[in-house]
Amino acid sequence: MNWNRIESIETLDRILEESKENPVVIFKHSTSCSISAMALNRLERSWNDSEMGEVKPYYLDLIAYRDISNAVAQKFGVMHQSPQVLLIKNGECVYDDSHMGISYQNLKSGAVA
Repeated sequence: MNWNRIESIETLDRILEESKENPVVIFKHSTSCSISAMALNRLERSWNDSEMGEVKPYYLDLIAYRDISNAVAQKFGVMHQSPQVLLIKNGECVYDDSHMGISYQNLKSGAVA
């Protein structure tokens, strides 16, 4: 799994445009939270590039980039949580979950549907 880092608000506009061609996953990670680390690890271990080859994964360190995390919530109409995963398709968030509800299978189902 090769994460693309979100380090500017302008990246959100690019994600919105990219999602019109292929699904995009955003993982909002709190680097100071053990639950977030566990959720990230579970997702990375489950990720299968052959199943998710068209899906572009983005990683957001929400401690370092809290303003971007807030912008994600506003742009995609989801309440901020940490950790949190969002699936963006056609410019809209079609799935989101947080904490131990983060599931590779649910992401895969939404991405390839």
